[in-house]
Amino acid sequence: MIKSELVKQICNRNPHIYQRDVEKIVNTILDEITDALARGDRVELRGFGAFSVKQRNARIGRNPKTGENVDVSKKVAPYFKTGKELRDRLNQA
Repeated sequence: MIKSELVKQICNRNPHIYQRDVEKIVNTILDEITDALARGDRVELRGFGAFSVKQRNARIGRNPKTGENVDVSKKVAPYFKTGKELRDRLNQA
C-alpha cells in the first residue's frame, strides 16, 4: 500500500472528511515521526510498533564486483519493531 491508497482507504471509511484534510493529517503524522527520528527520539504506537534509530559503526566492507576492500562510514538507520497486537494478528492461524 502506498500513501495515496492509505488516504483513499481513510476517506472511504470516513466519507464526512475531505480528502485534502486526510492528506494533510497523514502527511503531518509522517512528518512528525520523521522529525522525531531525526532528533534521535523513539516513536511508539501502542499495539502497532515502535520506530527508533540504530547506529551502525564504521567498518571495512568488500566490493563484490572487484573484491577490493572499501571503507564504509558510520551511519544511522531507521529501525521498526512490531508491537504484540500486530504480531499476533499477522500470525493468526
